[in-house]
Amino acid sequence: MRIQIKKYAASLFLTLFVAVSGFAQNGGETAPVSELYQLMNEMSADYGSLSRFYIVESSPERRERFKEFYESYLSRLEEFTFNQLSVNGRVDYLLVKSDINRSLRNLEAEGEEYAQIEKWVSYAGPIYETEKLRRRGIHLESSKVAAQLNEISGVLKTLSAELTKEPPSFDRSLAERGKDVVKGHQTALESIYEFYNGYDPDFTWWMEKPYAKLMEELKTYGELIMTKVDQSTLPKDDGSGIIGSPVGAKELKNLLEDAFIPYSAEELVEIANKEFAWCDKELLKASREMGFGDNWKAAQEKVKQSYVPEGQQPEAMLDLYNQSIDFLKKNDLLSIPPVAEETWRMRMMSPERQKIAPFFLGGETLMISYPTNTMDHDDKMMSMRGNNPHFSRATVHHELIAGHHLQGFMNRRYKTYRSFRTPFWTEGWALYWELILWDMDFPRSPEDRIGMLFWRMHRCARIIFSLNYHLGKWTPQECIDYLVDRVGHERANAEGEVRRSFTARYGPLYQLAYMTGGMQFYALKKELVDSGKMTYKEFHDAVLRENSMPVEMVRAILTNQPLSKNYKTSWKFYDK
Repeated sequence: MRIQIKKYAASLFLTLFVAVSGFAQNGGETAPVSELYQLMNEMSADYGSLSRFYIVESSPERRERFKEFYESYLSRLEEFTFNQLSVNGRVDYLLVKSDINRSLRNLEAEGEEYAQIEKWVSYAGPIYETEKLRRRGIHLESSKVAAQLNEISGVLKTLSAELTKEPPSFDRSLAERGKDVVKGHQTALESIYEFYNGYDPDFTWWMEKPYAKLMEELKTYGELIMTKVDQSTLPKDDGSGIIGSPVGAKELKNLLEDAFIPYSAEELVEIANKEFAWCDKELLKASREMGFGDNWKAAQEKVKQSYVPEGQQPEAMLDLYNQSIDFLKKNDLLSIPPVAEETWRMRMMSPERQKIAPFFLGGETLMISYPTNTMDHDDKMMSMRGNNPHFSRATVHHELIAGHHLQGFMNRRYKTYRSFRTPFWTEGWALYWELILWDMDFPRSPEDRIGMLFWRMHRCARIIFSLNYHLGKWTPQECIDYLVDRVGHERANAEGEVRRSFTARYGPLYQLAYMTGGMQFYALKKELVDSGKMTYKEFHDAVLRENSMPVEMVRAILTNQPLSKNYKTSWKFYDK
């Protein structure tokens, strides 16, 4: 009897577990988690625990602990019998393994950089050791710690004098690593001081002056390290004032393989040019309909003049949203949870942010980019012209529903154990809706089509200019000029776009991921919807319930692809 009860309880638990973790809002369907659910949940939680415990970035202790962490989970992953896993399990296996191996490579690179600058940062042993004691609240011998800080101040003075005499010899990444290590020393010291100061009278008496002195010296020392960058290793300012870090062909190849993109950088540029040629033909059609013949720039200029008056942009965007959401519902394109509709909201973007984000951004909050009183007249006009309603028609659904807002909404509710963040899914999905709504005649007039084509050309241009830049073929100014001449950007907006691409901590693949990911989803739509295997609604709902991952792996799940343990990207999604 007891055995039967245990069996029943286990069965009931499993049933409830699957139901609760995979229950879908629409239709009560279930989407069971994969066999790697527990491992992935534990890995995410362990990563969080370790990150909060080992707070000192770029420290040897943190690096070694995370190396051990990743290697232990790699061993646990190998305990699964790959060929016995479901397709969801195989996808999770491959993606977890890829993430772990990438993280281990990054830690190895960090260690190599640390070894090259160790001479200049090896003074920090006492800081690291005291921070370890702090975690457990060990009572410190404060006079001894104060003496150690005073001694480190002396060492820093000697090192600073020596480093000042050294000719600049670091490349930028090595100097930035050195600065990060020194910043880690400041983090550790601050952690120690904030814990004991005021609570331990002995500590406060001994440490106040040595602490303040050393913190200031570390700040100065970190800045000194950055002055030792060999300027010959840096890209020169071409007059644009934008100085990024081109990663080169080898790194692009590695990044594309990690992202499950089976094309080379050169092949992607070729694809983008083919898509651009399609845009050119459509643009001329719209220009002719407007009466401008083949002078598409004149037609585009007329569209830009449709900007709304100052103060009225938020309501104009609300109107576009209402048109977009009505269109999605009328054509029954996907499930739209009522709470998702209810909870998106707006805020205005700061003038500073608009320098790198000249167009509105989205998610749960729609950030409106439009002039403020502090802008120069020319900047005001360029912002208004570049954010006219016809241009914005292509992107309001990109930012809200069914794009970024709905993506985030669903990610927080379905298969939340998956955290394979990739712009090819995030930006690709939002861009895909621009392609689909074009096909379904969402633009109502040639002006609307010119507005939507502006953004489609822009996505093609992002592939072309970002890859040419990272391949070392184009300068930032050439990228800006290309956006102005080839796409029709306002110059200030083009400068903001290029600055965002190369100096705002976006990865080298981020900008090309929009159109590339969009084309992946579009190809998958052709395979599943155009063939009659799924409806639009079934397809779109299914994608959103799998959470973020490389699009090739979305395809593997939805089409039940056979996957090998050593699977490499192979899906040639572009067939034009």
